[in-house]
Amino acid sequence: MELTHSEHAIDVAAPAATVAAIVGAVSSWPTFFPPTVHARREAGDDHEETIRIWATANGELRTWTSRRTLSADGRRVDFEQQQPRHPVAAMGGSWRITPDGDGCRVVLLHHYAAVDDDPGVLEQMNRAVDTNSTAELAALKNSAERAAADLVYSFADTEVIEGPVGEAYAFVNDCARWPERLPHVARLDVDETTPGLQMMEMDTRSADGSVHTTVSGRVCFNGERIVYKQTTPPRGLAGHRGEWTFERQDAGRVAVTSRHTVVLDPDAFASLPNPPADLDEARALVRHALGSNSRATLAHAKAHVEGVTATTSA
Repeated sequence: MELTHSEHAIDVAAPAATVAAIVGAVSSWPTFFPPTVHARREAGDDHEETIRIWATANGELRTWTSRRTLSADGRRVDFEQQQPRHPVAAMGGSWRITPDGDGCRVVLLHHYAAVDDDPGVLEQMNRAVDTNSTAELAALKNSAERAAADLVYSFADTEVIEGPVGEAYAFVNDCARWPERLPHVARLDVDETTPGLQMMEMDTRSADGSVHTTVSGRVCFNGERIVYKQTTPPRGLAGHRGEWTFERQDAGRVAVTSRHTVVLDPDAFASLPNPPADLDEARALVRHALGSNSRATLAHAKAHVEGVTATTSA
């Protein structure tokens, strides 16, 4: 097995400690790093940990676990995939953050290999590492330099449904049927090669009749929650992630909640025909646009589940 080595770097106009905090907090990666759909610590502490990541590579949603070792100051983080998914034979690397005046320099190193040193697979890996590393470093720079700008915004909507959790979960999970069930969804294509990992492309109708296309990766935890990340967020947003949760209530009810976390992009908002006057107005616009679609989906899920429940119990 022959290892390939790569190096990507970027200069960041933010303190090393700010950058190290973002790199160290893996649960926040879906907010800041475009390829990452979901991430969590599965074991360990702030010095040695096992993490699981769900991320896109070459248009495919993949998941893996990695072992990470963090230096005391967080400026070096070494990582190694524990059980690389075929046809990846090995994948690891290191984040290195070096102070430079008022800012810092970030270097992202990788080493990797393909099963049987397959040249076609290695070319795909080269492309994925280069694309994702470039995107992650650019996003890290943007996030760290805007850390004090209060651009991350979260909100949620909840609907209580009379019916079983399984029916409510199935409505949201079976997104292929949304065009026939949800008026605001004009088209939806979904690829679920690996059960529970969905890549979907959706055309959504806005209130003014216009249609916009988004691409999302979704990770489905059966009957419990569905997390997603828009890999191509709407105009005005630097990032958009969300989740659907399903919580059993008394008397056969289920509380379904739609949560959104967005990163506002002031430059993109400024280019709109009628730009918002300030960040508060920008938040209100995003809250209305995304919340309206979520509430519509929740309302249709409620009508569907309660209709099915009434039919089966009659």
